[in-house]
Amino acid sequence: MHIKHSWNAVPNNWVSLGRPPSGTTIDLYIALKPHRENALINALYEVSEPGHPRYRAHLTKEQVAGLVAPRPQTLELVNSWLEHHGISSSSVSMTHGGNTLKLKGMSLTQANTLLGASYQVYRHVERGETIVRTVGYSLPRALHWHVLTVAPTTSFVSPRAQWQTPRNHSSGETVGLVKSASGEPATMFSSREEVDYVTPPFLRWLYDTVAYTPNAMGENVLGVVGFLGDYPSPADLWAFMHKYCEADDATYEVVTINGGGYDPTHPHEEANMDIQYAEAMAYPTPHIFYSTGRGRSGTDDWFITWLEYILDQGNIPQTISISYSNEERNASREYALYVCDMFARLGALGVSVLVSSGNEGIGKGSCVNRDGMVRFLPRFPATCPYVTVVGGTTEYQPEVAAVFSGGGFSEHFERPPYQRQAVLTFLEDLGNLYQGLYNASGRGVPDIAAQAVKFRFFHNGQEKMDSGTSAATPVCPSPPTSDLGRPSLSVQLTANPQVVAGIISLLNDWLIMTGQDPLGFLNPWLYGRGRAALNDITEGSNPGCGTDGFSAIVGWDPVTGLGTPSFRKMLEQLF
Repeated sequence: MHIKHSWNAVPNNWVSLGRPPSGTTIDLYIALKPHRENALINALYEVSEPGHPRYRAHLTKEQVAGLVAPRPQTLELVNSWLEHHGISSSSVSMTHGGNTLKLKGMSLTQANTLLGASYQVYRHVERGETIVRTVGYSLPRALHWHVLTVAPTTSFVSPRAQWQTPRNHSSGETVGLVKSASGEPATMFSSREEVDYVTPPFLRWLYDTVAYTPNAMGENVLGVVGFLGDYPSPADLWAFMHKYCEADDATYEVVTINGGGYDPTHPHEEANMDIQYAEAMAYPTPHIFYSTGRGRSGTDDWFITWLEYILDQGNIPQTISISYSNEERNASREYALYVCDMFARLGALGVSVLVSSGNEGIGKGSCVNRDGMVRFLPRFPATCPYVTVVGGTTEYQPEVAAVFSGGGFSEHFERPPYQRQAVLTFLEDLGNLYQGLYNASGRGVPDIAAQAVKFRFFHNGQEKMDSGTSAATPVCPSPPTSDLGRPSLSVQLTANPQVVAGIISLLNDWLIMTGQDPLGFLNPWLYGRGRAALNDITEGSNPGCGTDGFSAIVGWDPVTGLGTPSFRKMLEQLF
């Protein structure tokens, strides 16, 4: 046995409560290394790079499985190891596209023996939630070349929604969303700057979606992911859509995963806000809300559980929004690589995944790491190179960076090819500032940005207001039309999108309606041709870790990425 991964101390903000109750079981995932190490990522870039002969010729599930398949020797060695420990073949299954062995319902006593581990119950000192993890585990030395990671083990990743503490506000005018220079409520959207509060009519004007109506309702789907067992309320959605969109038939499908819940009489604020703005932007496009629970006794992994489910589906939404994340430092590099690899599979299948950059600037608190050094704190899965990360802005004409917009550089992932020049330009401008506090060769976050402040939404029948980049990741169209031709974009407005997942869903709607494949993994297009559709943000910063943070400058920056998109301009860049 040789250590595969271990921490030299319990990760920050977690304390041990001792051994789990007798009889506690766990589902273990053994991630196997593929026979062809870079085959999946190479294929992903081929189908995602404009100008490549295979652009948007997305793969099938069978093709993806072939790219990630392990060596025959790998399966032989791992199965031999499991048999040696008396693990029945009936409790072992292949999952996640064929490169993961799932050991279902294993006792923790057996798991400790198998992995040389010591599973305990850990509680988060701020949030109070508990999980079952170990601070270290081992594998036979011969398996280190064949196994990427085993999960859940040492990754203390417990996602939470990326939004600020909600602030209650009484209901106000539907149209008076911003203040004029005189401070009086405005009834038209013209040359005002300070956003008082945000609702769908304002977003439709600001992000230039007024002239477009979705038509591919039978094929195009927008998915919204909820963790922590979160779920929305159809009554709150009705109140929201009735007031702001004059649409009383908006609905969504709920899929519960691993003990996820759905009691419409007791909804969660984050889920309500996400589904309301997703519906407001893409209605009448079908929506699916995934309520993912924690499973048994805190032994399950949120991200892996949801990814296992979604990758096993025959039909996956073309656009998926995720508002939850955790500090990257709480995930081992191997675990992060494994989860990120599954996001890459979604991209190869033609799915656009958008995630929040976080709401703590470059990091909360002192940001002292386990070695006693200050280090900025990017968030995961935002640091994964195969998702599109959305930062936050506020105000308009011009927009500026929201002070809480998450950003920075990954400690686990190298800078991807599509980012090289854009990020190098920023680093040259930054010079030696913050040298040693971040990984200058890491994947930069975010990719793009959008409004993230003062969103009106309904919760338990009451109208409220909140801020956060989770809103920027999920956004009312005109009434449905029978015109199935090329969308009219004659409305002359200068606009930038707020809810990026909604914008991408509209782009996918147009592609599908015209007989084309959806966008899939967005970033190579965004950093290339799509960059012409982005409004550069050059003001503001994201303070944290006792510093002023990074600044928004001309070009890409780790506060607002490449900037905020315009739907009309993005549609033009599809040709």
